[in-house]
Amino acid sequence: MDLKKIWKNRKQIYEGIKNSIMLDEYVEDVAAKRMVLCNECSEIDLKGSRCEVPGTQPCCGNCGCSLGFKTRALSSECPIGEWPALMSENEEDKLGEL
Repeated sequence: MDLKKIWKNRKQIYEGIKNSIMLDEYVEDVAAKRMVLCNECSEIDLKGSRCEVPGTQPCCGNCGCSLGFKTRALSSECPIGEWPALMSENEEDKLGEL
């Protein structure tokens, strides 16, 4: 587990976890569309051997993030460019203040 990498991405990880608990129709739609692309990708890790946090599979084999959380983080982007971030981390922070 690479704690530096996790710490660096903590805001996106938090957003993904929060959005997977407090479901929003728009976020779920975005996550579903992103997961279609992830499921077609050769980098997907279904067994969890390349997950940064064990037990959070399926994960992105490229960055090690849990796809259940990453696809729900609107400021997150695919590390190989298959889907973009929909907002910046600053915009995401402002949403959290509402």
